[in-house]
Amino acid sequence: MRVGKQHERAEWTGFQESRPYGPKYDLRTDFVMVYGLSDKLEERIEGWRKAGYTIHLMTGVSWGEYQDYLYEKFDGRNHWDEAQMDRFGNYIQHGKDVPYMDPTIAFSEYLATYIKKAIDCGVEAIHLEEPEYWAASGYSEAFKREWLTYYGEPWTAPHLSPDAQYRASKLKAYLYYRALDRLCAQMKEYALVTYNRQVRFYVPTHSLINYTQWRIISPEALLVSMPSCDGFIAQIWTGTARTPNVYQGIRRERTFETAYLEYGVMQELTRGTGRDMWFLHDPIEDNPRYTWSDYRYNYRATVVASLLHPGVSKFEVCPWPWRVFTRGYPTEDGTGKEGIPASYKTVLLTVMNVLRDLHHHEEEQTDVYTSGIGLLLSNSAMYQRGDVLPEEPEISTGKKEGGVTTSDMLSPEQRELLDFSAFYGLALPLVKHGVPLRPVQLDNALTFPGYLDDYKVLLLSYEFMKPENAGLHQAIAGWVRDGGVLIYVGDGSDAFHDVREWWNREGSRRSYERPDQHLFETLGLAANQEDGEYAYGDGFVLVRRVHPAALSRTSEGADSVRDCVKLALKLRGEADAYRESGILRIKRGPYVIAQALDESNVTDGSTLEGRFIDLFEDELPIVRNVALKPGDNCLLFDLEAAGTAGDGQAAKVLVGSSRIEDVKADAKTISFRSESPSDMTVSIRLLAASAPNAVTADGLKADYAYDEASGTLLIRHPGKPEGVLVEAAWN
Repeated sequence: MRVGKQHERAEWTGFQESRPYGPKYDLRTDFVMVYGLSDKLEERIEGWRKAGYTIHLMTGVSWGEYQDYLYEKFDGRNHWDEAQMDRFGNYIQHGKDVPYMDPTIAFSEYLATYIKKAIDCGVEAIHLEEPEYWAASGYSEAFKREWLTYYGEPWTAPHLSPDAQYRASKLKAYLYYRALDRLCAQMKEYALVTYNRQVRFYVPTHSLINYTQWRIISPEALLVSMPSCDGFIAQIWTGTARTPNVYQGIRRERTFETAYLEYGVMQELTRGTGRDMWFLHDPIEDNPRYTWSDYRYNYRATVVASLLHPGVSKFEVCPWPWRVFTRGYPTEDGTGKEGIPASYKTVLLTVMNVLRDLHHHEEEQTDVYTSGIGLLLSNSAMYQRGDVLPEEPEISTGKKEGGVTTSDMLSPEQRELLDFSAFYGLALPLVKHGVPLRPVQLDNALTFPGYLDDYKVLLLSYEFMKPENAGLHQAIAGWVRDGGVLIYVGDGSDAFHDVREWWNREGSRRSYERPDQHLFETLGLAANQEDGEYAYGDGFVLVRRVHPAALSRTSEGADSVRDCVKLALKLRGEADAYRESGILRIKRGPYVIAQALDESNVTDGSTLEGRFIDLFEDELPIVRNVALKPGDNCLLFDLEAAGTAGDGQAAKVLVGSSRIEDVKADAKTISFRSESPSDMTVSIRLLAASAPNAVTADGLKADYAYDEASGTLLIRHPGKPEGVLVEAAWN
């Protein structure tokens, strides 16, 4: 059994915070990740421990306040030669004197000294956040030494050729894998030897989709095979999901669709592996220039997108709650700043407590959608994200010159590369029409037998990524032979086909110009197979000789993607299984989650019939027959699933914006402890057959309203972390 499954305390929801304990941002989750390795670590840990939390530690593994290491105080040596550097000699920094680091052995040993201190403080788990290597880096003296050690040949500047960029990026992924493997194994041993205690290690990381588009390299799928890695946090939020992409020739933000794909690939990263996965949400984002209405709109989109992936029921409900609940952000008229609206506080805590309840509920299976459609994505997509910008350093760093921005100076090909249009050109046409496509981690197909079995149709292109092992083609061929349909899209024009890799290795029995040639031969086809549909075993292969980025440019390109999937299902004898919808929805126990899709002409299914509690409103109103316009979304509690209060009970709690503990109910009373941050109004809705005679919160009269039509009772009271005793009585 994995160590990550042996801990006894529930850890369904948590948050990260670098500040000392504060009641205004005490979210009453299961655990807290105390952030950073500062000198006051023990004091900060103790504050959160006294509040009843299971304590984890989180720290940046590629950047942080590590000036003592940089400036000779740690071991007497200056370590700025290990700071990531671009080809113009600029350090790549997260802040002043906070560079992104090359993860050398020396740097790993430095981090180990601080992680030992955290273990000494009794933390139960450690999160090594964001192992990130920028694609523009690879020019430091430390990286040159690592290149010589790894490849056994002198360093080559990554920007000189696709081959040099690809090899540099593969090395970058390996170096952070090495650092994490070394740190996690070493620190687990330290905890066992010193304290006879098991400590778990997790990696909070952006999605493979986001890292690829942002031109960052990280180990990602490599870590799934690392014995000492217990799981991940999927760091997806408005800041990643609002990154623009192109659909039908229009470039704009598509927060829901991007988040849906990002959460999807992170679910696939750990599916069937036994590793833990938490999905992250952020009520705001790192950029402080947006208004509360903007943050709220995008937060809703990311929450809904995440909940449409029922394979994950653990959540980081907020990074840095201090900045959410105590700081001000621009007003709508731009004249000043304002703190979080009181109603939004209540909504956020409602959502966070719903997230903690989700593990109790399974998805209700339906056949209303086209199921079993996947788009293969590999770690190697990150390796093809080199220096695509013009030569001038001020343009490469994104600075303006004479009012002209970087985007204005890019060629169409460079713009498509930065937009990751080859991926989105295949993904968005399906998601936009209500086909719940999921990105599938290609690297796992070889590691975990049967990993592809849940899919009927898989889309694949090697124009934006490459297979890192020939054995992957055997796994794909086996899946097709057993009845799967593979849609291969690519024209062979990608310059990275020429990189030195297994398919064209000198001295091999058979060398190929492109990896798809080996794939086709493995599938019993000609190496240079033309457009068409071909049988293989019980399955089929569809070949479309077009670059997938071209499919993002027009509506005809988007239509062709959907037509391929329709044909694939028809070849399987399942023509009726293809369905389009104007909405993506799911039901998880009593919770109904839905997003109405825009940019399509499909409107079917956009009305949800029934009686619900609207969980995105602060007073938890009762709503009927919810009609969603394109772009709308909802998070609802279905009253049909509420049942009754129970034998001999006057009422039962349905949902609320506080953590409910110690519930006691009989035929005439109900009482419970309601825990929440301070300085907020808590809303709780109960099922009750009639209006109570009295409702109190800590002995004082509480606000309440009974809705006879729904048979529910709304109670509202001021919140506090230590809990409010709520009591209701009936004659």
